[in-house]
Amino acid sequence: MRMTEKQKFKNNLKSFAATLDQYVADVDHQWTVKGFIDVFHNVYTISADTKVISKILEIHLFPKILEFAMQIGYRIVLTDHQNYYPDITFVSEINETIKFAVDLKTTYRLPQFPTFCNGFTLGSHGSYFKERSKRKNIQFPYKEYSGHFCLGAIYTRAEFHEMNETKVYDLEKLKSIASVIKNIQFFACEKWEIASDLQGSGNTANIGSIVSIHDILNGNGVFKNLGEKWFDEYWMNYGMIVILEGNKQHKIRKLKEFLEFKSCDSNLALPVDKPQKNRSPHV
Repeated sequence: MRMTEKQKFKNNLKSFAATLDQYVADVDHQWTVKGFIDVFHNVYTISADTKVISKILEIHLFPKILEFAMQIGYRIVLTDHQNYYPDITFVSEINETIKFAVDLKTTYRLPQFPTFCNGFTLGSHGSYFKERSKRKNIQFPYKEYSGHFCLGAIYTRAEFHEMNETKVYDLEKLKSIASVIKNIQFFACEKWEIASDLQGSGNTANIGSIVSIHDILNGNGVFKNLGEKWFDEYWMNYGMIVILEGNKQHKIRKLKEFLEFKSCDSNLALPVDKPQKNRSPHV
């Protein structure tokens, strides 16, 4: 059976992700980026802020991403505006109607529960997600993409006592500077494969991810037994369907409830593994 372009791209992206730790980490699994250098050869250490780490890691990876795109016969298109979706669009050199959305995602392992991470958002479930022929907050209309992927990194943050953000180092001492992150583990998957059925950030219309690292690496999101179409339909209707529970109105914001509303087997929703306070951190 002939492999689809989507499956080819997915396989290539997964293979690419598997090589990236060798590019960004040293033999001790420390991030090779140590800080910022000025013209006087002073090195300023990187902030532990997750947004700072995420952005610098993206910049660090970008040359490799360009190289990867060329190798598989694609060109890349970056978003015209900040906060547009996706981070990178891969466009086929042979057939420009074939496009893949790739978002770069980073998160850290939870210190007390190292088999879990802090999670991340998987894009909006409003505007462009619902109105798929429009270009509001998206580089190309959602329906033009042949697939939606995450290229992600899960890392361990350095202990507080290892870092000194106020200290300035001489360039000669570069290798002695403690890396702000280590043990970086890369993965690639379709975004629906690692989605939860809950929003990812407060009141904003963002899709949340699962947080079990094992489940992320294996694509065990809540929609695994259902597929991408159910993921699309659920998130297009998230919080929009109102049912009656007794005399009270209730908005559907859980996949099991949505499946029951659609008269489907609610057991098809894969349970989400979360860290528990009474669980050993080594489980």
